[in-house]
Amino acid sequence: MFKIAVVEDEKNLASLVEKYLKNEGYSVVVFNNGEDAMENIDDSIHLWILDIMLPGIVTGYDLIKEIRKKNEAKPIIFTSARDQDIDKVMGLELGSDDYVSKPYSIRELMLRVKNLLTRSYRESNSESANILEFNGYVIDFDKRIVTENGQNINLTSKEYDLLYFLLENKTKAFSRDQILDNVWGNDYFGSDRVVDDLMRRLRQKMPNLNVETIYGFGYRLLV
Repeated sequence: MFKIAVVEDEKNLASLVEKYLKNEGYSVVVFNNGEDAMENIDDSIHLWILDIMLPGIVTGYDLIKEIRKKNEAKPIIFTSARDQDIDKVMGLELGSDDYVSKPYSIRELMLRVKNLLTRSYRESNSESANILEFNGYVIDFDKRIVTENGQNINLTSKEYDLLYFLLENKTKAFSRDQILDNVWGNDYFGSDRVVDDLMRRLRQKMPNLNVETIYGFGYRLLV
């Protein structure tokens, strides 16, 4: 059973999200402030839903930094009543996988949670190792691990999803909207600017990837 942590200071909203998550079959733990959440960061939690603005001195930004120190690939969804691009970009810069602006549809949030868990914890039915060597990188698809010269490259869950999509579709050109649909899911309603930001981060961590920018359109992974 997946365990989900909800960090939300609006207690009525937190209770509603908790109720819906439990109805979907998830185990849920709720924190109403950042301090309590900070003391309970561990690998038993499979996904975090973080409000950016929290009472006290620990914000959602502080929490994501600490979560990423412990696990680079842990799925994280940010929520905020401040529907501004700077919040979204900053959250993505810190390594969040998704962003939902308040007020949001609970049903939409449930879909995002389900899709993110599915992408983050894919299980392979293959008994043999599912490994690809590409441009000096070794990608273990079963373990969702990428290494170079024996050293692990710490990709976030979303960065790995983008890499997987590019590798599965080498030489094919995709628009930003197509990448959004395939990496974020067709229920994502945010700006396509997140594609450019995620691509930039992936290029920084994996500079040997030959990703071509098709100006005014999108991207293509060259071989």
